[in-house]
Amino acid sequence: MFDIDGILKALQTDPNTRRQATTGAVAGAAGLAAGMMMGKSGRKLLGKATQYGALAALGGLAWHAWQRSRTNTTVAGSTEPTADYQPASADKAFLPPPQDEAARDRLGQALVRAMIAAAKADGRIDAEENQRIFARLEAIDLDPQSKAFVFDELSAPLNLDAVVAGADTPEHAAEIYAASLVAMDADTPAEKAYLQMLAARLGLEPALVDEMHRAAIAEPTGAAS
Repeated sequence: MFDIDGILKALQTDPNTRRQATTGAVAGAAGLAAGMMMGKSGRKLLGKATQYGALAALGGLAWHAWQRSRTNTTVAGSTEPTADYQPASADKAFLPPPQDEAARDRLGQALVRAMIAAAKADGRIDAEENQRIFARLEAIDLDPQSKAFVFDELSAPLNLDAVVAGADTPEHAAEIYAASLVAMDADTPAEKAYLQMLAARLGLEPALVDEMHRAAIAEPTGAAS
């Protein structure tokens, strides 16, 4: 089974990752973690990923935005974004059932590929940093399939076609965008351009994209300011 939780968790439990991501430095293994799930949005999603699992957390973000964009909640109801969304456990279109390991593996690989591509999009992962990440991955407890997949994706050049190819359904397209969004801060021209191009290639409606951005940056209810 493809271990998306293990990939993300192992990188983010490294003390240097937490310290450097918090201070804004990007080096060594922190480079990937800062790109993957360590943008501002990614740090807010970490609690949900720990509670529900990465697939459910990312699926929940996409599902939440999907529902709001189709029910005009931001117009007819509250316009305040909320981070208190739940995983889309009852909607198989966003989260394959636990017994369908093949579908979960395919979705997990598509999301990790999207995250790695997003981390490359801002140019912060160079050849030297790749080698340091490889050394970190060699030292962590991951199954060979998951480890080999990450090695291959890090070694390959940025390939938007491969990212988009993982969107076999409109729902998965939304999840791929959500994974890419939380993988970066999206505050540089290069990052913004990448997300705009990705949204266009995935065929996402502007209202859905806007809702994903709103949900990704929102603070949970009761969060300290």
